[in-house]
Amino acid sequence: MESIGILLVSYGSREVAMADAFINSDQYGVELYIIDRQNNPFNSKIAKEYAVVSDLDIEKICNFAKKFENRISFGIVGSEKPIIDGIRDLIEKETKIKMVCPTKECAIEGSKVAQRLLFQRIAPKVNPRFKVFNPISYGSSSELLNDIKDWISDLNGIENCVIKPDTPGFGKGVGVGGEHFNTFEQAYNHFLSIYGGEKNNCVIIEERIDGEESSYQGICDGRHLIHLPETRDYKRAYDNDEGPNTGGMGSYKAESGLLPFMSETERKNEIEIENEIFNSVIKEKGDGYRGFPFYDAIMHTGKGLKILERNSRPGDPEIINLLPILKDDFVEICLKIIEGNLSNIKIDKKSTVVTYVVPDIYPEKDNKMRRVHLEDAYKLKDECKDSMRIYTASIELRNGKTFALSSRTVAIVGIAESINSARKISIKGASSVKGKELRFRTDIASEQHIAKSISHMKRLRNSND
Repeated sequence: MESIGILLVSYGSREVAMADAFINSDQYGVELYIIDRQNNPFNSKIAKEYAVVSDLDIEKICNFAKKFENRISFGIVGSEKPIIDGIRDLIEKETKIKMVCPTKECAIEGSKVAQRLLFQRIAPKVNPRFKVFNPISYGSSSELLNDIKDWISDLNGIENCVIKPDTPGFGKGVGVGGEHFNTFEQAYNHFLSIYGGEKNNCVIIEERIDGEESSYQGICDGRHLIHLPETRDYKRAYDNDEGPNTGGMGSYKAESGLLPFMSETERKNEIEIENEIFNSVIKEKGDGYRGFPFYDAIMHTGKGLKILERNSRPGDPEIINLLPILKDDFVEICLKIIEGNLSNIKIDKKSTVVTYVVPDIYPEKDNKMRRVHLEDAYKLKDECKDSMRIYTASIELRNGKTFALSSRTVAIVGIAESINSARKISIKGASSVKGKELRFRTDIASEQHIAKSISHMKRLRNSND
């Protein structure tokens, strides 16, 4: 068996799932060189060389890669920050290591304005109605205020608008009318929070879209785009889609690869649009899109789709639904991405359900360390054999003990022939994670939730007949 070294830049469960897929290669003896955000008990145990870089600074990551350059064949990055910061550009300039991620120029999730303008040029039908505001360009605050009022009025009021920062990490983030603000004064305050007072920092106000959301993921080798099966993410913190948005409390994939509320025609239209966008950008940037550059939050409206946002990395948790059921070797997939000859990917026709166990406070943050026990969960995993996976996330190993931090703690994956069977395995696994002040959503991929989505889509389609 051929030996191969892989650099993995890790943030949470998504990268642990990657690591698990790598070390289970049938074709290669894998040595992992892992940079992690914190001392992850899974990664630190399996890594050939391991280091913690809490801020995922790309200079520090590059210095780590240089030490083992002669042992590493390629690198891969899961989270957005290093990609947006230009980790591929830096490492490929300073070392001979090829990276499986887009270049800084192609990391379009770094600017929501750039996304909207790109779609407007290539496929305007996927954009909701939107307007870009650059407060620095206005002569006075009253002029800005009146322009915002007029645009929100054009969108039929506060409840029908969404306010977004151009770049990640400003103020309160994305705000939704009727949820994060109910009056114009509240909306304007949210706008100012997002603006942050930075020169040339823009804010987008766009129409709120009614529909059912899915996650599209595509893998690119610089020449070809491979469409992965559909997944559904659950963003709200609590059951029944209540509470604030989170990074994702769980997700599911159906055995067919098509979500239950979607039609074959809707999937076909989605693929056509993604190909249309891809064929345009690939002519301009080509190899810059190598990796997982097309992870789109898509809203199905009954009369076409809208892209809510595009990311330049694999989804968390959505890629976790797919990695455990790859029929092709993940190492070989990455090598083909680098070589530019990835023509297809085989994925088992099974259902998967991901449930995240999180601290009670999530998505709020604190500095508290919560003791967490995974022994029962791993024992259950051994009993379930290939039908369960456990991927540790915002969890830290200290003096032989594991502690949950303030973000998502651990992802439990159920794998089965049907969504409902996979869900039962995932829920059982989540219940076996022991610790105080931890919780999980109990309705991820539930029959009731799926039936509600199906009914909603039927109403949307009928309203447009």
